Amino acid sequence: QVQLVESGGGVVQPGGSLKLSCAASGFIFSNYAMAWYRQSPGKERELAAWIGYDGRDTVYVGSAKGRFTISRDDAKNTVYLQMNNLNFDETAAYYCKRLGEPVSWGQGTQGIVSA
Repeated sequence: QVQLVESGGGVVQPGGSLKLSCAASGFIFSNYAMAWYRQSPGKERELAAWIGYDGRDTVYVGSAKGRFTISRDDAKNTVYLQMNNLNFDETAAYYCKRLGEPVSWGQGTQGIVSA
């Protein structure tokens, strides 16, 4: 079965950084575009970053642009999200998503930005 397992969340001070990982299994990882979404309390889940199947194309949305970097390592079946200069607005559950049909989601990992 398809599995996406996020890790790397935690508590960081404003201005700090986190690097999230999503370990994938149960499918041919290199054939699929991947994405990171985030959901803060009181807000809908939103796309933060997307990466194409071959890692050559990336998209960043809103406040993620210029501060987040998405990457993938097909040899490790893993997609990463490097998050820098975090502020309180980035406190959220972060979810890994496999594009295509059917869509698959990970369980999420919590990032907390706290002074």
